[in-house]
Amino acid sequence: CAQKGFEVIVCGKNDSILEHGVNSINAALSKLTESGKISGRDKEHTFGRIKGASEFKWLENCDLVIEAVTEDLGLKKEIFAELDSICHAETIFATNTSVLPVIEIAHSTSRPDKLLGTHFLPPPPVNPLLEIVRTLDVDNAIFKKVKEFGQHLGKRVIESKDSPGFIVNRILTPILLNAVHLLEEGVAEKEDIETAVKFGLGMPMGPFELLDLIGLDTIVSGTDSLFRELNDPQYFCPVTIRRMAGAGMLGRKAGKGFYDYTFRDKESGG
Repeated sequence: CAQKGFEVIVCGKNDSILEHGVNSINAALSKLTESGKISGRDKEHTFGRIKGASEFKWLENCDLVIEAVTEDLGLKKEIFAELDSICHAETIFATNTSVLPVIEIAHSTSRPDKLLGTHFLPPPPVNPLLEIVRTLDVDNAIFKKVKEFGQHLGKRVIESKDSPGFIVNRILTPILLNAVHLLEEGVAEKEDIETAVKFGLGMPMGPFELLDLIGLDTIVSGTDSLFRELNDPQYFCPVTIRRMAGAGMLGRKAGKGFYDYTFRDKESGG
């Protein structure tokens, strides 16, 4: 958003998490500068549009608030109920959920006509797709405004009804889970499964790389939600993922998942 000229407030639940997030943004912009994709001036201007806040009160006058916490329906509802009491009446709310029922989140507020889903595919700065989710209550003018916002970001915008998993994760989730099943059954080694998906199916990342990027705790809660709503066994979370998440092996954000990232971080100085 900041790269496209918007003034941005990034809000974390405490100062430590906020600092980590802002530092990550700065590091990502530095990499873009080093690779020649943006200039030093572009980086300076972009980072200058981003302000940090650890309290929701700083979001009071925002035109659009996008929530991107973990896939916990209760937590999302709690956050939007609080935002509803703080933000001005015209503020539009959006949730980045990839699987949860957006209508339930919308009805935690007094403005369900102004809340919709904006599922940014990971990693958002690179992935060109934005999945916008239309609920039964959302106002058409609001939907159109958010769609135009996504297009201004340079995204390829697609529309989905508020159905479990929407479009992308309804298709993608069984692919990721089947990769884990193949590993559990000893059909193939992790590296060969990764190679098969990247070179055979043309996906830019292998399934285990993508699972680590998404976060295994997010996968557990997301698949549980899909299975609960669809009652379809292809969305049942594999034991391996559930055990890894229980052990804190959540992927990139924890330093270890299907791959170990601690050595990579030390190498890069991050």
